[in-house]
Amino acid sequence: MATSQAPRSTRPGSTRQPILSLADVSSSGSGLPNRYILHGVEKIGKTSFAAHAPSPVFLETSGETGLETLIDAGQLKATPHFPEIQTWEQLLSVLETLTNEDHQYRTLVIDTLNGAERLCHEFVCQRDFGNDWGERGFAGYQRGFEVSLAEWRRFLAMLDTLRAQRNMSILTLCHTRITPFSNPEGADYDRYSPDMHRKTWGLCHKWADCVLFLNYETFVNEQDSKKKGKASSTQSRVLYTERHAAYDAGNRLGLPPEIDMGSSGAEAWQNFINSLKAARNGDKS
Repeated sequence: MATSQAPRSTRPGSTRQPILSLADVSSSGSGLPNRYILHGVEKIGKTSFAAHAPSPVFLETSGETGLETLIDAGQLKATPHFPEIQTWEQLLSVLETLTNEDHQYRTLVIDTLNGAERLCHEFVCQRDFGNDWGERGFAGYQRGFEVSLAEWRRFLAMLDTLRAQRNMSILTLCHTRITPFSNPEGADYDRYSPDMHRKTWGLCHKWADCVLFLNYETFVNEQDSKKKGKASSTQSRVLYTERHAAYDAGNRLGLPPEIDMGSSGAEAWQNFINSLKAARNGDKS
């Protein structure tokens, strides 16, 4: 009597995966470093924060050369970085280089995530839509954004491969914007969210272990309930780690809802690491 075989995948380019058994069950974690996304308002110190991560190497997307400006101005010490990335193919080739070649870097910083998305869209628009950004091309029925998701999944998978094979943390920086939110439980409202297409951001949000929002502390004085309150802000920077009606954030690491970022990139990074260590030790204060 012939024995049946497990069905092979019919997906192009797929490889047959081993059949798992109960012996493969594990109760431990992966032991891999974390995947972070940090978004925040302009000039608040995202790059300075990331520059103090352990042994970082920066990948600057087209037009995002704030790191070099800070180095030239003496605000940051010399920090390793690739030349300004101009194309999607160049971006992916850098990830392959970091994965396949020997190096001592421990943190990959992508500055910025929305800049990488733009490179992805430019690549897809040229490849699939004849470089037509209009309604007959990329923008028509949101087709370009949908087609781009396959490339974006490839990008995230390459980051995961780099993380696993080189034991590198992945820290991505992103600009933020104010967007309307359709509230199913009541009145709609505006909130801060990463400056990316919602479908691309949906993939990123699921992928990341920790989504952080950096902003200045703001107070609103409501003198008259029938009028809008007057906002006043301080120079105190706060890192928000949990979802709020006003901003997008969240983490799987047990971090406190707010972390004071101090007055410098070094202090900001140290405060973040202290909170991370406290969370790992079960201290939620």
